[in-house]
Amino acid sequence: MTSLLELAQAQQYPVATLYVVATPIGNLADITLRALHVLGLVDRIAAEDTRNTGQLLTRFGLSKPLIAVHEHNEREAAQRVIDFLRAGERVACVSDAGTPGISDPGAKLVDAVREAGFQVVPLPGASALATALSAAGDWVATFTFLGFLPPKPKQRATALQSLVAHEHAMVFYEAPHRIVETVQALADAFGPGRRLLIARELTKLHEALHRCTLAEAPAWLAEDANRQRGEFVLVVEGAQVAAASGEDHDALLRVLLQEVPVKSAAKLAAALTGASRNALYARALELKGEEKEDD
Repeated sequence: MTSLLELAQAQQYPVATLYVVATPIGNLADITLRALHVLGLVDRIAAEDTRNTGQLLTRFGLSKPLIAVHEHNEREAAQRVIDFLRAGERVACVSDAGTPGISDPGAKLVDAVREAGFQVVPLPGASALATALSAAGDWVATFTFLGFLPPKPKQRATALQSLVAHEHAMVFYEAPHRIVETVQALADAFGPGRRLLIARELTKLHEALHRCTLAEAPAWLAEDANRQRGEFVLVVEGAQVAAASGEDHDALLRVLLQEVPVKSAAKLAAALTGASRNALYARALELKGEEKEDD
């Protein structure tokens, strides 16, 4: 029987390629077999923080030359990575935790490597975004990832105000020293009734997930100081889609009936409104009949 490690080794790992490798967000057991294989295979590693990555490699018995690629030098460091790729090396890109390029350095490096004509190969793994969403429920079937909100209150309020009518669930990251004011800002902007998932310290020893309304969230955080510690993912329910009224449907059908047959008018109206095609067809027949009576 093929071993799990042999399955990882069986994949093709071309040279002169950047490997984007997800690393654990807390629990080291979440490292993947492919990640371990590639981190052992590459010639060097582009890391957000070389000290953190050095410690991670040591835990897994690995040692590689490291290049610092963080938010302040990502564009410049990309040229060094490209030089190594030109020399035929394999280079891995990792962030301190999770998947590079998602609220972490990596995206600019990927752009530069592709523009230089080299391959980019992603290795999936831990992600705080995906981890939180998987435990949220059906109300986050569609979502928008927005990362960290502006830290200053005025800019944060402006950013949230622009999202009040956003119909998809919204996912934010937040740090412990801003969690209380951010949750209050969410309640102020979106109102008290929307659902909120607070996911704290995901995969770590003190992991906690709590679902409540925005009205209940500030009090829940205030009840226990420990609830304000750690790294947070906040998932907020999107705005409810306003149902079109019967009058709106009638107005639309009347316009369509002037240009197309009843069946086509119902089909177009259903596509535009999301309402039942059969119901719209029946109503279109009624409106058509009323028009004939008026004539």
